[in-house]
Amino acid sequence: MPHVGEPTPGLTITPVTGLPEFRPGDDLAGAVASAAPWLADGDVVVVTSKVVSKVEGNLVAVPAGADREAVRQRAIDAETVRVVARRGPLKIVETRHGWVVAAAGIDASNTAGDTLVLLPEDADASARRLRAALQELLGVTVAVVVSDTFGRTWRDGLTDVAVGSAGIPALLDHRGDVDAHGNRLETTQVALVDELAAAADLVKGKLAGVPVAVVRGLAVTPPEDDAGTRPLVRLGPGDLFALGTRDLVPARSPAAAVVPRPGALEAVAAAFRVAVAALPEFPVVFSYGSEEDDVVDVHLTDASTPATALALGALLGAALVQLHAEGWATRWEPVGSPGGSSLVGRIRLGAPAGQSR
Repeated sequence: MPHVGEPTPGLTITPVTGLPEFRPGDDLAGAVASAAPWLADGDVVVVTSKVVSKVEGNLVAVPAGADREAVRQRAIDAETVRVVARRGPLKIVETRHGWVVAAAGIDASNTAGDTLVLLPEDADASARRLRAALQELLGVTVAVVVSDTFGRTWRDGLTDVAVGSAGIPALLDHRGDVDAHGNRLETTQVALVDELAAAADLVKGKLAGVPVAVVRGLAVTPPEDDAGTRPLVRLGPGDLFALGTRDLVPARSPAAAVVPRPGALEAVAAAFRVAVAALPEFPVVFSYGSEEDDVVDVHLTDASTPATALALGALLGAALVQLHAEGWATRWEPVGSPGGSSLVGRIRLGAPAGQSR
């Protein structure tokens, strides 16, 4: 493997053309070996996860006449272990594999209209099987990367990353190395397999129907303990956003002014449904637009007491954070002296002033 400071002499990335439209049960290794008999020791074979899932049958059927989007949403829920963020139909979730990705990595493109493609059940195991099969068929020792298209946090656009690998380290660990200026690297770990996945996609593309590419010229030493892509997963103590919207709590502040935005009552009702889960026996009643537009009056069914005030505060805090996460500007206005009235306050909500929706 190249040492720190020594550039790689040069790489070539070659698409593997002439491959068929893969179906469940097809021989992926045999097809790659036939289309790329020129594979050599040290090559890195990058294959899109979609064809791996297809040959392994990791698909969801869309029944005739069914709403494909509804089927997709159910499949997303089935593959989800944790919802990280949600807005409308868009969901960023943690999958059973440990990946945090939009729509659980379920793909509706480049496949027939009556199917959806899931991520491979275990892409690291798939990579190991493909690597072993190519060695048996062609007598070569290659590395394998299984790639998928992910978004990037706080950046528009997509790129391919690795969801499975074999015969190659997922990370190049430079911690403890010294740079040309004498600085000791403290945190630098390079996601080698992600870089290879992205590079290979430059020749595979999204619309050309080329699911496999070969990277040649990278000096790779297979790891003794091949953990596949597991070292890439950052969860547990390393996950700064484990609770999704927790950082909205200090970020949310009352809006000085709001402008009308459709869907206010529906948004408030949805936010309180989420919030009330922790206080299922605490009822609140809404009145919308009785005096002013885009104002929701909040009423209690029981008399206002210290106990009900405490419960209402907990409920409102959770609901307002939920509304803020959905992009609403809010301002809570309590009623000063409710007396015998059931009205305890008003939520003004809409789009932030100066922003149209």
